[in-house]
Amino acid sequence: MSTSELVLAQSSTLRAPDIEYGQLAPMLIVFGVAVAGVLVEAFLPRRGRYSSHLVLALGGLTAAFVAVVMLAGTRDSAVGGAVAVDGPTLFLQGTILLISIPAILLIAERSVDSGVAAATAEVTAASAAEPEGGTDAFTPQAFAVPGSVAEREATKNAPGHTEVFPLTLFAVGGMLLFPASNDLLTMFVALEVLSLPLYLLCGLARRRRLLSQEAALKYFLLGAFSSAFFLFGVALLYGYAGTVELPRIADALARGTDDKTLALIGTALLSVGLLFKIGAVPFHSWIPDVYQGAPTPITAFMAAATKVAAVGAMLRIFYVALPDLRSDWRPVMWGVAILTMVVGAVMAVTQNDVKRMLAYSSVAHAGFILTGLVAANRAGLSSTMFYLLAYGFSTLGAFAVVTLVRDSRGEATDLSRWAGLGRRSPLVGGVFALFLLAFAGIPLTSGFVSKFAVFQAAIEGGAVPLVLVGVVSSAIAAFFYVRVIVLMFFSEPQSDAPTIVVPSMFTAAAIAVGVVVTVVLGILPQGALDLADQAAVFFR
Repeated sequence: MSTSELVLAQSSTLRAPDIEYGQLAPMLIVFGVAVAGVLVEAFLPRRGRYSSHLVLALGGLTAAFVAVVMLAGTRDSAVGGAVAVDGPTLFLQGTILLISIPAILLIAERSVDSGVAAATAEVTAASAAEPEGGTDAFTPQAFAVPGSVAEREATKNAPGHTEVFPLTLFAVGGMLLFPASNDLLTMFVALEVLSLPLYLLCGLARRRRLLSQEAALKYFLLGAFSSAFFLFGVALLYGYAGTVELPRIADALARGTDDKTLALIGTALLSVGLLFKIGAVPFHSWIPDVYQGAPTPITAFMAAATKVAAVGAMLRIFYVALPDLRSDWRPVMWGVAILTMVVGAVMAVTQNDVKRMLAYSSVAHAGFILTGLVAANRAGLSSTMFYLLAYGFSTLGAFAVVTLVRDSRGEATDLSRWAGLGRRSPLVGGVFALFLLAFAGIPLTSGFVSKFAVFQAAIEGGAVPLVLVGVVSSAIAAFFYVRVIVLMFFSEPQSDAPTIVVPSMFTAAAIAVGVVVTVVLGILPQGALDLADQAAVFFR
């Protein structure tokens, strides 16, 4: 056969993979709306962008969720096997989209500062450096010096950064792709697509700008290191299996030799990148600083949605690609889960800042979630997905309440400033107490059902000691949650107590959604549990 004939024969067999657009509809819709948002930012007048972005974002997320519902029952792959559309993918994508809708409402808040200036009799020197007229959490001009003429002019022209909407949607698109990725390269691309917008969003706080920029820099640098670990893990697993497709890696491990050193090292490096994203110990150091410094709406979005996407990716890797290494990775994950639960709970007790306390609470909950993963059975998969759904809405609601407690310097996050808050505003105090009780796992809240589900799955999987550590960690965590409730309802308010501002319907809606989901999943959880159980089958 001549050279030209050989080339023709090879080209006839090397065909581009068929792209099943219907199965990719949720992701395509979100990415399409994000691109439309970039065009809005480029061509629409500055004062007309806000409403256009809001309509686009809410409409796109709603349409994407409808597409997820229409794909229910699908078990297939798309883009030549790079994307898996199955029960876990659709459940987690639906969870991310449902969380993102109230998160967008929280990001869109433009009136949460409106009552602060009038309610504060004396403006402190710290507040004198703040921009005038700002009514949202985001700086009107990221590169401007706080309080400068340039910032005042930007604030006068239009409130806040409207770029946050397309950036958030790009992050959502990456989150949708992350747990759906069926090969390691696609998963890496998804990891970067969801991470890069978040690095930018963390540095856009209107107040405490230096703290916000420091948070963004820490997140970016540590995130870059974790991505490098992930990519090295991909290379080593490819070196062992000769493929980056998760089902094929599983096949290579099943028929491989006894020497699996390369695969084990690759798995360890891959795990570092994923454990960083969920904030597990010892890869959690960025969590408190970034959660404290980022604009609170972005903190809420990250704490709720990013954890869903990252845990979903971990589930797919360990359950689809590495089931034959279960005896190797389970003991390591035991240790990580124990450290994460204990360190998160103990460190949260020592915090005097509400956002840092919730950050360490998030670390502890990452350990509880890993308990479900360690179970390595179908019950562990379904209970973990239910936990992500319940925790996401409670977390979003808790951070939304934090945005309402303000003084002349912005959000009053020092715990001492929350003394007597429940007496002054029983509604706000009661709502925050509900979320704290859910985090503590008190019965009749979603937190109790989700913890019970993952602990039961872990017991079925033979991880009884891990469950005992989880129960003890929950008891420690309950102490600092109850401490805040006692502070709010049984302490005298300070003479210069912060103002509890009246939010617009956007923040009110976000909080209301969090309350409803927390209560409903605590009282009537069976429907969601059954849905998670039906979805708990991976496509291979």
